[in-house]
Amino acid sequence: MNIEGKNPVKEALDSDKEISKICVSKTARDLQAIIDIAKAKRIRVDFVDKFYLDKISESKRHQGVIAFANDYAYSSVEDIVAFAKSKNQPLFMVILDGVEDPHNLGSILRVAECMGAHGVVIPSRRSATVNATVLRTSAGSANHIRVAMVGNINDTIRYLSDNFVNVYAADMQGTSLEKSKLDQDLAIVIGNEGSGVKALTKKLCNGVVSIPQYGKVNSLNASVACGIICYEITRQRNL
Repeated sequence: MNIEGKNPVKEALDSDKEISKICVSKTARDLQAIIDIAKAKRIRVDFVDKFYLDKISESKRHQGVIAFANDYAYSSVEDIVAFAKSKNQPLFMVILDGVEDPHNLGSILRVAECMGAHGVVIPSRRSATVNATVLRTSAGSANHIRVAMVGNINDTIRYLSDNFVNVYAADMQGTSLEKSKLDQDLAIVIGNEGSGVKALTKKLCNGVVSIPQYGKVNSLNASVACGIICYEITRQRNL
């Protein structure tokens, strides 16, 4: 898997991700810090022509550097739950119900990591997966937050509910965020960019939360909605 761009590559080097080699443009500037870290970790550094990076780049925004890493290492839902317990914190999980835009997924991983979520769950079908675009959009956050890929998110919701985790769906028709209790073991379900959370999935949840809106356009991008909800969760937990 390619990791492209200065910040994503540096974040990958700073994490424990296994990188086989890094290709650096011969004419690129401000990459010495990346080169030094790679050499210190005994990672092969190849200096190449820019047109070669242009050819192999998936995002077409490589900024003169591409790292070649093993496929993204997904966690499990149990790993995320165990991680929260190891920190002696109430569980804070984000479940994505078919978010298909990799830019949205990257932004969601970024905001979830910034707001202290313990992990993100995505379905294996009809969903964006962690690729070069997601890594770049997440500004490297994908290397620092646990992401679990599951066959069926409804089964995950059932598992969490059986283990006393409150699962809330995000929807326009729900209890306002500020009136919802969000400081317990919690998973929040964010729906597809167009259709939102599926009806059956919503039915399985313990409740529905909504973001108060006062404008004429009553809809929000999935990653923006996730950011607002995650902030409110963090705010309540830090009171």
